[in-house]
Amino acid sequence: MKALRKIIALALLATAAYGHAADPTATTYSFAECEGSLMPYPEQVTSVEYPDSLVPVFINHVGRHGARYPASASNCLALRRALAHADSIGTITPLGRSLLKLDDEVIALSNNRWGALDSLGMAEQAGIATRMFYNYTELFSNGGTVKALSSYSPRAMMSMFCFVHQIDRMNNRITVETSTGRVNSDLMRPFDVDQDYLDFRKDKHTTWEPPYEEYFRKTAPVTALKRVLGEKYPYASDKDAQELALTEYYVVAGLSAMGLPSQMEKYFTREEANALWSCFNLRQYLQRTATTVSSVPADIAADLVLNLIQTTDAFITGENTSVTAMLRFGHAETVMPLVSLLRLPGCYYLTNYFDTVASHWRDFDVVPMASNVQFIVFKARKSGHYYVRVDLNERPVALRQGDDSIYYPWGELRRYMMNCVPLFKQ
Repeated sequence: MKALRKIIALALLATAAYGHAADPTATTYSFAECEGSLMPYPEQVTSVEYPDSLVPVFINHVGRHGARYPASASNCLALRRALAHADSIGTITPLGRSLLKLDDEVIALSNNRWGALDSLGMAEQAGIATRMFYNYTELFSNGGTVKALSSYSPRAMMSMFCFVHQIDRMNNRITVETSTGRVNSDLMRPFDVDQDYLDFRKDKHTTWEPPYEEYFRKTAPVTALKRVLGEKYPYASDKDAQELALTEYYVVAGLSAMGLPSQMEKYFTREEANALWSCFNLRQYLQRTATTVSSVPADIAADLVLNLIQTTDAFITGENTSVTAMLRFGHAETVMPLVSLLRLPGCYYLTNYFDTVASHWRDFDVVPMASNVQFIVFKARKSGHYYVRVDLNERPVALRQGDDSIYYPWGELRRYMMNCVPLFKQ
C-alpha cells in the first residue's frame, strides 16, 4: 500500500510539473518588470549613433508624464481598510502589520500630492531632454523654436516644464513656446472626449470586460493577500478577495515610482507577482490598444497621428522651418493607443487567446513612466532627401517585417502612417 501511495504521489508531481512546463501562458518576469506601467523609466539608455551622411533637422516627440505619487488615494485607502479590519478582528499577521505601516507611509507621503510628479519623474524628463540635446545638437545649436504642449493634468504639465527647462539650461538662445490645458485634450486626452471610445467603455459588458473577467477569475491569486490578512479573514466573495489582492499588488508595485525602495519581493513570490501583473497588463491591453474585441481604443489616436504628419510636412515643405522640435506630454493612455495604431513592434498584438497577451504585449516595455515615441527627421547631406527614424523609449524600431532598416524616406513613412489612420478619421 505504501508503495502504491508513493507511485501515485510521484505521478501527481510529474503531472503538475509537466502542466507547468507546458503552460504557454506562464511568465517569469523579474520583480521590477512586474511593476508594469508603474515601473520607472530605464536608467541605462544607450545613445544611438546615426550615419554621418545624415543631419538631424527636426524631431516630433510624444511622451508620458514621469514617475509620480499614486494617482489617487483609492487603492491605498481600500487596502488600509482591509488591513485595519484584519487588525481589529485579530486575523492580521506580522507581515500584515508591516504592510499596514508601509501603506500608512505611502498615504502620509502622498497627502496633498496624489498624482503629482515627484523628484524622480522630474529627473526622468530632464534626462530624456539632455540626451535629446546632445544626440541631436544640430537642432538646438542655432537657436530656433521648441514648441511644447501638454494635457491639463498637473503631472503632464510639470513634465513638459521640466523637459523644456532642461533644454533651456543647455542653450538659452532657444525660443520655447508652451501650451497646456483642455484645449489639447483632442490630442493628449482623446480617451476623455472621443465619443466612440466613451461608448466603448460604457458598453464594457459586451466589449472588454468579459474576456478580462474570465482571465482574472482563473488567474489572480489570493495567497499573498492571505499572508497579510490571515487565513481566517472574512471576504464578501471570492471576487472581492481577488480584487483586494490586485489592490495590494497595485499599492506595492507603485513604490518605486514615488522614489521608495521596491518591496515586491517582500510581499509576493515571483509567481504571484507575475500572475497579478498579467491581470493588470491584460486590462490595459483590452482597454487601450487595438484587439480582436475592438479597434476603437487605438483609433482614438488618429488625430495625434495626423498631427505628427502635418507638423513634419510643415517643416519639410518649408512652411514652418523655425520650429525644430515639437514636444507633447500626456499619459500612458495617450501613448498606448498611439503605438498600437502605428503597429510598432511589441505594441500591437491581435489574438483570440487572451491568456497569451502577457507573453507578447508587456506594459513595462511599452509604457513605463516617462515612456515616449520620437520621430527624428534627418536630411541627407548629398541628396537633400529626408529620412525619419522612429524610436520607442529612445530605442529605434524596425517597421518593415523581415527588414532591420530603421531609417525610412519620409514619403514612405508618411504613407505608412496614413494607412494606419482609419478612413473615417482622415
